[in-house]
Amino acid sequence: MKRVLQLEEMVQAALGITALYYQPLHISWWLWVPLFLSPDISMLGYVINKKVGAFAYNLFHHKGLAIVIAATGFFTNSHIIMLTGILLFAHSSFDRAMGYGLKYEDDFKHTHLGWMNR
Repeated sequence: MKRVLQLEEMVQAALGITALYYQPLHISWWLWVPLFLSPDISMLGYVINKKVGAFAYNLFHHKGLAIVIAATGFFTNSHIIMLTGILLFAHSSFDRAMGYGLKYEDDFKHTHLGWMNR
Protein backbone atom coordinates (compact mmCIF):
# COMPACT_ATOMS: atom_id res chain seq x y z
CA MET A 1 0.00 0.00 0.00
CA LYS A 2 2.88 2.35 0.75
CA ARG A 3 4.09 2.10 -2.85
CA VAL A 4 0.62 2.93 -4.17
CA LEU A 5 0.50 6.07 -1.99
CA GLN A 6 4.00 7.08 -3.12
CA LEU A 7 2.98 6.61 -6.74
CA GLU A 8 -0.14 8.71 -6.18
CA GLU A 9 1.95 11.51 -4.64
CA MET A 10 4.46 11.36 -7.52
CA VAL A 11 1.62 11.69 -10.03
CA GLN A 12 0.31 14.71 -8.12
CA ALA A 13 3.81 16.22 -8.03
CA ALA A 14 4.18 15.65 -11.79
CA LEU A 15 0.79 17.28 -12.36
CA GLY A 16 1.88 20.28 -10.28
CA ILE A 17 5.21 20.58 -12.08
CA THR A 18 3.39 20.39 -15.42
CA ALA A 19 1.04 23.16 -14.27
CA LEU A 20 4.06 25.25 -13.26
CA TYR A 21 5.55 24.74 -16.72
CA TYR A 22 2.46 26.21 -18.37
CA GLN A 23 2.35 29.34 -16.21
CA PRO A 24 2.78 32.56 -18.21
CA LEU A 25 5.74 33.67 -16.07
CA HIS A 26 8.97 33.82 -17.98
CA ILE A 27 11.82 33.20 -15.59
CA SER A 28 15.15 31.46 -16.11
CA TRP A 29 15.07 27.68 -15.85
CA TRP A 30 17.68 27.62 -13.09
CA LEU A 31 15.37 29.60 -10.78
CA TRP A 32 12.82 26.77 -10.75
CA VAL A 33 14.97 24.53 -8.53
CA PRO A 34 15.31 27.01 -5.64
CA LEU A 35 11.66 28.01 -6.09
CA PHE A 36 10.59 24.37 -5.91
CA LEU A 37 12.61 23.85 -2.72
CA SER A 38 11.63 27.18 -1.13
CA PRO A 39 8.78 25.80 1.07
CA ASP A 40 11.46 23.96 3.06
CA ILE A 41 12.52 27.31 4.55
CA SER A 42 9.69 26.57 6.98
CA MET A 43 11.98 24.07 8.71
CA LEU A 44 13.73 27.04 10.28
CA GLY A 45 10.88 27.03 12.79
CA TYR A 46 12.63 24.06 14.41
CA VAL A 47 15.39 26.48 15.46
CA ILE A 48 12.86 27.98 17.91
CA ASN A 49 11.33 24.71 19.14
CA LYS A 50 9.54 21.58 17.93
CA LYS A 51 6.05 23.04 18.30
CA VAL A 52 6.83 26.14 16.18
CA GLY A 53 8.77 24.00 13.72
CA ALA A 54 5.91 21.54 13.23
CA PHE A 55 3.38 24.37 12.84
CA ALA A 56 5.51 26.22 10.26
CA TYR A 57 6.35 23.06 8.34
CA ASN A 58 2.71 21.91 8.26
CA LEU A 59 1.49 25.34 7.17
CA PHE A 60 3.87 25.42 4.19
CA HIS A 61 3.17 21.77 3.28
CA HIS A 62 -0.62 21.66 3.61
CA LYS A 63 -2.08 20.70 0.22
CA GLY A 64 -5.52 22.09 1.08
CA LEU A 65 -4.02 25.50 1.75
CA ALA A 66 -2.01 25.23 -1.48
CA ILE A 67 -5.20 24.57 -3.46
CA VAL A 68 -6.96 27.53 -1.82
CA ILE A 69 -4.01 29.80 -2.69
CA ALA A 70 -3.91 28.54 -6.30
CA ALA A 71 -7.68 28.96 -6.67
CA THR A 72 -7.48 32.48 -5.24
CA GLY A 73 -4.83 33.33 -7.82
CA PHE A 74 -6.93 31.82 -10.58
CA PHE A 75 -10.12 33.68 -9.66
CA THR A 76 -8.35 37.00 -9.06
CA ASN A 77 -6.28 36.56 -12.23
CA SER A 78 -3.05 36.87 -10.22
CA HIS A 79 -0.39 34.67 -11.81
CA ILE A 80 2.02 35.08 -8.89
CA ILE A 81 -0.56 33.90 -6.32
CA MET A 82 -1.61 31.01 -8.55
CA LEU A 83 2.04 30.03 -9.09
CA THR A 84 2.61 30.11 -5.33
CA GLY A 85 -0.29 27.74 -4.71
CA ILE A 86 0.75 25.35 -7.48
CA LEU A 87 4.34 25.42 -6.25
CA LEU A 88 3.26 24.59 -2.68
CA PHE A 89 1.06 21.75 -3.96
CA ALA A 90 3.78 20.25 -6.19
CA HIS A 91 6.43 20.54 -3.48
CA SER A 92 4.17 18.99 -0.83
CA SER A 93 3.31 16.07 -3.10
CA PHE A 94 6.97 15.50 -3.88
CA ASP A 95 7.91 15.60 -0.19
CA ARG A 96 5.21 13.08 0.69
CA ALA A 97 6.36 10.76 -2.08
CA MET A 98 9.81 10.92 -0.47
CA GLY A 99 8.33 10.06 2.95
CA TYR A 100 8.18 13.54 4.48
CA GLY A 101 4.67 13.90 5.82
CA LEU A 102 3.03 16.53 7.98
CA LYS A 103 4.82 16.72 11.33
CA TYR A 104 3.69 15.95 14.84
CA GLU A 105 4.99 18.23 17.58
CA ASP A 106 7.01 15.58 19.41
CA ASP A 107 9.65 14.86 16.77
CA PHE A 108 10.57 15.94 13.22
CA LYS A 109 10.63 12.32 12.11
CA HIS A 110 7.13 11.61 13.44
CA THR A 111 4.78 12.32 10.54
CA HIS A 112 1.21 11.58 9.53
CA LEU A 113 2.70 8.92 7.25
CA GLY A 114 4.39 7.20 10.21
CA TRP A 115 7.94 7.41 11.49
CA MET A 116 10.54 8.33 8.89
CA ASN A 117 13.44 5.91 8.25
CA ARG A 118 12.01 3.04 10.29
